[in-house]
Amino acid sequence: MANSSRPLRIAYAGTPEFAVVSLDLLLQSRHEVLFVFTQPDRPAGRGHKLQPSPVKRFAQANHIPVYQPKRLGSEAVAMMQDAEIDVLVVAAYGQIVSQEILDTPRFGCINNHASLLPRWRGAAPIVHAILAGDSRTGVTVMQMDSGMDTGAILYQESVSLALGTTQSDLLNQLALLGAKSLVTVLDRLPHFQAQSYAQPEAGVTYAAKITKQQALIDWTKSARDVVLHICAFHGLPMAFTYFNTMRVRVLEARVIAYSATHDLPPGSVISVTPNAIQVACGEGGVELVCVQMSGEVVRLVADQYRRLSTLFTGGRFSSRVD
Repeated sequence: MANSSRPLRIAYAGTPEFAVVSLDLLLQSRHEVLFVFTQPDRPAGRGHKLQPSPVKRFAQANHIPVYQPKRLGSEAVAMMQDAEIDVLVVAAYGQIVSQEILDTPRFGCINNHASLLPRWRGAAPIVHAILAGDSRTGVTVMQMDSGMDTGAILYQESVSLALGTTQSDLLNQLALLGAKSLVTVLDRLPHFQAQSYAQPEAGVTYAAKITKQQALIDWTKSARDVVLHICAFHGLPMAFTYFNTMRVRVLEARVIAYSATHDLPPGSVISVTPNAIQVACGEGGVELVCVQMSGEVVRLVADQYRRLSTLFTGGRFSSRVD
C-alpha cells in the first residue's frame, strides 16, 4: 500500500549513540525534523570536561536546532505547539515524559525501544537480554503513555540472539532495526495507531540501569554465564576482573571443554596457551581471548603470549583486590 499520509512535522528526543541512527534515518525520510531535545552536557573523561551527547553533536552537524532542558516542561510544550508538531519521536532520551508532553503533539509521542516489550522495560534492555541468555530480542515502536515503557505496541521486529553476541554488536543491530521500524510506522502512523494493541500482562520484566560495579566478573558462575556476562558488558561499562591488585578488562571469551571434576577454585588460571588464557569457573571453564590491563591498550592474548604466560600462569583471577 502506498504512503497515504502527508509528511509529518517531528520533534525528536534522544541522547546516546543508539538514538543517532534513528535521527539520521528520519532526516533522510520524507518527514521533517524541526528540532531536537537531548540531555544537558555531562562531565566525562579524565578532565571531567562537559561533553555534548552524541545526538547533540549529530544534530548540530546537520543544522538542526538543539534544546537541552533539565526536564521537558511547559517551555517544550509551547515550542511544540508553536511549531505545530505532529509527533514527538523518542529514542533513549533518558527521562520520563510527562502527561502534558504526551498530550501536546497531534499524534502524541512514540518511542523506539530496544526490546520485545513487555520483556525488558527500562533503561538497559540490551545488557539484560544478553545476561539472561535470551534466544531472541528485537525492537518495539510504541505509543507512549505515563508509565515506564508500558504503552500500546505499534510495531515490532525480532532478531535471533546467539551466544557470543556482544552488547556493542547488538546495540548497532537494534539501532538500525529500530530506526527503520520508526520510519515504517511514521509513514503510515494513523494506520499503525488504529491497529495498536495493549502490551500483554504476562512476560513483563524490568531492565534496571546498569552500574560499573555490575560489570565485575563472578567466576563462581558457570562458564556459559561468565561468557554471557563478558558479552553483555562489551561496551559501557566493560567487563572486568582483578589479578592480585591489577584490574583487567575482558573483551572476548568463549566456553571451553573443561571437566568439572577439578580441584582448582573458580578464577584459577588453568593454562596460558598461545591464543588464550584458560580460566576455571564454578562450572566448566572459559578462554579469555582479548584483554586490557590497567593503563594499557586492548590486545589479543595471541599478541602478547609470552608476557601473559609469565604473568598469569599459576595465578587466579578474583572478584576483589587481593
